[in-house]
Amino acid sequence: MDQKEDKAEENDDEDLQNEDDKIVLNEDENGATNIKAKAKHGKDSNQAVETLRESYEQGDDEGLDENEEDEDVLSLPPKDGSLKFEGPQNNRQRKVVDAFKHAWTNYRTYAWGHDHLRPISKSAQNWFGLGLTLIDSLDTMYIMNLKEEFKEARDWVQNSLDFNIDKDVNLFETTIRVLGGLLSAFHLSNDTVFLEKARDVGTRLMGSFTSPSGIPYSDLHLRSSRGHAPKWSPDSSTSEVTTIQLEFRDLSRCTNDNSFEKAVSAVSRKVHDLEKTQGLVPIFTNPNTGKFRKGATITLGARGDSYYEYLLKQWVQTGKTENYLRDDFVESVIGMNNLMAKRTEPNGLLFLGELLSNGRDFKPKMDELVCFLPGTLALAAHHGLKVSGSLPPKMKSSKDANGDAQETKSSDKLLLQMAEELAYTCYLTFARQPTFLAPEITYFNQAGGFKSGSSSSSSDFYVKPNDAHYLLRPETIESLWYLYYVTGNKTYQDWGWNIFQGIEKYTKVKHGYTTISNVRNALDLRPKDMMESFFLGETLKYLYLLFADKHEINLKKWVFNTEAHPLPIYPN
Repeated sequence: MDQKEDKAEENDDEDLQNEDDKIVLNEDENGATNIKAKAKHGKDSNQAVETLRESYEQGDDEGLDENEEDEDVLSLPPKDGSLKFEGPQNNRQRKVVDAFKHAWTNYRTYAWGHDHLRPISKSAQNWFGLGLTLIDSLDTMYIMNLKEEFKEARDWVQNSLDFNIDKDVNLFETTIRVLGGLLSAFHLSNDTVFLEKARDVGTRLMGSFTSPSGIPYSDLHLRSSRGHAPKWSPDSSTSEVTTIQLEFRDLSRCTNDNSFEKAVSAVSRKVHDLEKTQGLVPIFTNPNTGKFRKGATITLGARGDSYYEYLLKQWVQTGKTENYLRDDFVESVIGMNNLMAKRTEPNGLLFLGELLSNGRDFKPKMDELVCFLPGTLALAAHHGLKVSGSLPPKMKSSKDANGDAQETKSSDKLLLQMAEELAYTCYLTFARQPTFLAPEITYFNQAGGFKSGSSSSSSDFYVKPNDAHYLLRPETIESLWYLYYVTGNKTYQDWGWNIFQGIEKYTKVKHGYTTISNVRNALDLRPKDMMESFFLGETLKYLYLLFADKHEINLKKWVFNTEAHPLPIYPN
């Protein structure tokens, strides 16, 4: 999930005071220890949770897809080229493939080999000059069984993709899109052209790991492989330095060169050892000192999000053997529930806000990027994790903030409960707009909190003008796919179809699809003339998988990187 794209300037709101929460240990009838997170009103507490090691329970995969076999986590990864795809099997999938072909054909015509298509001006845009859209699309085409398109793109990779260029690139974005895309294409097709290119770019990216602390610099010069901080700050984004591990580890396994895995594992260990706020991390880390920036915002949105995603996915990728990653993930979920999870008025929707000023203040705001989280929580449940606790209570009276609260029952299903409720909130950020498209940022009317900026006292959330853009993002759709995969509830397919209709109606133009500036008025969209690479690499891929009659990728054998590129799970 991308974090470096345009982000609207935020208007300052009065910060809301956080609520105090506490952790209670319970022992179940089998003697297993779970942690129950219970919310209580009051001042914020950042007391460390000493008992996090006992906060999980690896249980049976209850309620999972009945078509999935219960695979042994210690089994070998799937053989490269072993997956076979037959193409679209129903009308919804065919419509998604048609959308992909419309986007791809125009990219091929007007922006071939460039990073992005500008569909209105029929021109190309380059960020890194690495053919981002083409590489991001490789595994999407393979999964959709678009053989001719895949072959043509493969030949471009072999003959034209050149990393020996005089260009500064972002380590994180190049890793998740280019290295991840090439490795995924290699595993799916068993074509070594992709592995050779992956080794080349991975070797160059290692130049970012030359800092005094081992925390990588955020940027590097490709030709010289020289890492450096960005011009705007000496710090690296926390999510960026902790969302490169799946790709570098996989590159080591494919090349038998452990230097890649060694570098990124050291980063994970170093961040693991840093002091956190109930498992939650600030969004900036200094590569010179190896420390978090003091007082930096804690958010599940931009610059924070995929840190939590990769805690879980690294544990899964390594055959569930690196248990400190699992423990850090579980602790963070408890921290989210304690410190960030709140309810709206009048309908008691669940949302996860942001912590400011070392956790002393709370902002009731969610980026669309946060909507990756329901999928990650569902994936955790699919892999047997259980966390006990209860979500924040709903008020009995929406008109009376001082009314009695309806306590939610505590259970060991907190992961799925939080996933399902948060996914509904994310879906409503689409469904309540006249375009059926979600804004980049949403503000929430917090139950019992100060209201600011809402045009209607009866609205659970509102959108500021500068935040009303839609960038063709995939996060909500991604979570709908994971939830459908885990629960089998076809409602998630219907929600995805509704979102797809909004994409088709309001972002499709004659020569592709475009981001838009205003989701709040169907008559004033203000197109931005940009088709992001992740629209083909993530958004359309997740829609296609969501609408499948039968799951084609086994999540006990594959793990998706944050750019939706599937990589194999290893036994260790």
